[in-house]
Amino acid sequence: MLPVCLTALAVAGCGQEGNAVAKSDPTRAGSELFEAHCSGCHTLSVVGTEGSASSVKTREYKDGPNFDQRAESAADVLYAIENGGFSSGPMPQNIVTGEDAKKIADFLAKYSGSQAGRPEKAPPDTPSGAQQPSDTQ
Repeated sequence: MLPVCLTALAVAGCGQEGNAVAKSDPTRAGSELFEAHCSGCHTLSVVGTEGSASSVKTREYKDGPNFDQRAESAADVLYAIENGGFSSGPMPQNIVTGEDAKKIADFLAKYSGSQAGRPEKAPPDTPSGAQQPSDTQ
């Protein structure tokens, strides 16, 4: 019986690395709330969650944005929590409220986007003589 229990515990831990936010970090409470309320649909490595689709072929309707790849502001996170996301997706409105919502928003504003692609260089200058957007009416 003991080997079966140990195997079950090992399998249950697969895909979950755990919360790496320091206990002294002011956003630690937000990370714990994110784990409890958001991890089923969103990926964020710092808390060890894998809720987003990693392949278009296996994507499900409930899969939310991957916050490793998508940076968010606290204001946008609060908006999404209060309004059920930004589109007609499956995110419930007010999945958390009040101070808990603010704690998650502050946490995501700090840690989201850690793997987001950044432009390698600025776009080339507009060729001389080309009309600038401010020149149009």
